[in-house]
Amino acid sequence: MKVTKLLKFALFIAVVLSNSAAVAYSPEELEKECKKPRFTDFNLTEYKAPDNIEIAPESEFIIKISPWADPSTIKLMAKKEALPFKVETNSSFHQVKAKLPASLNGKYVRIDVSAKAVTGCDDKTGWLVKVADQ
Repeated sequence: MKVTKLLKFALFIAVVLSNSAAVAYSPEELEKECKKPRFTDFNLTEYKAPDNIEIAPESEFIIKISPWADPSTIKLMAKKEALPFKVETNSSFHQVKAKLPASLNGKYVRIDVSAKAVTGCDDKTGWLVKVADQ
C-alpha cells in the first residue's frame, strides 16, 4: 500500500514539474525576454489626409533605431526596392541616413525599415510619403 501511495505522489510531482517547465518556455514568455528594435525620429512628413503634404524630390532622410538592434541586419526599402544607406552608431542609437532616388519623383512611396535585435527577435515599420514632381 505504501508503494502505491509513494508511486502516485512521485507521478503527481513529475506532472507538476513538467507542466511548469513547459510554461517557462511558452512563446509569450520568450517574447517578453526579447526587446524588439524601435524605430524613431523619421524626419520626412508622412502623407496623410486632410493635409496631403508632399516632400521635396530626392529628399534625404534619417531614421533612428534602438541600440539593441544589430546594425548588420538593417534593411531599408522604398516601393519594395532596396535603398542604399549609411549607418552611424553611438551608444544611444543607430542613425540610418538615405536619399530617395530621382526615379521616385511624383510618386507615392512606402518607406520600410526592418532590423533584428541582438537577442534574436525582429521588427519592422514604414511610412507613406508623396514625393513632389520636379
